[in-house]
Amino acid sequence: MLLRVRPTFRALAAAIVPEAERLAADGWSELERVVEEALAARPTGLRRQLVLFIRLLEWLPLLRYGRRFTRLDRRRRARFLAMVEDAPLLLARRGFWGLRTLVMMGYYARPDAAAEIGYRAHLRGWWGRGLGPAGGSGRKPARPGTSEPMAGQGAG
Repeated sequence: MLLRVRPTFRALAAAIVPEAERLAADGWSELERVVEEALAARPTGLRRQLVLFIRLLEWLPLLRYGRRFTRLDRRRRARFLAMVEDAPLLLARRGFWGLRTLVMMGYYARPDAAAEIGYRAHLRGWWGRGLGPAGGSGRKPARPGTSEPMAGQGAG
């Protein structure tokens, strides 16, 4: 689906998450795969609307700057997207926030991005990283004044 609007999508993604400009081909493929997988579960009509919205974002700057979005410099891209984000038309704001959410999900879901920002989540939470209560003993925290695990923690 994104293949039809790939250059514009990538320009928008780089304007939304500036670090995306440094992505190599495999990084872009991974970002787009995450977004495509998220969109696969959505209705066909919504996917069509997203493609149409991306196409509109490509051509609308022509009215203000005399150039398409992909031909704008960074500063003008940011200024244009800020106008869309604050547009009086609710549909434009919702479209932008949906696109922004997809781009951020695609960028930050990549393992390389998690490593870049120091994100080290573990299925067992702090205990999985040896940082839980009781000096990383792996025991669940007890309710104050008892030896029973806190509600929702289970027996361990």
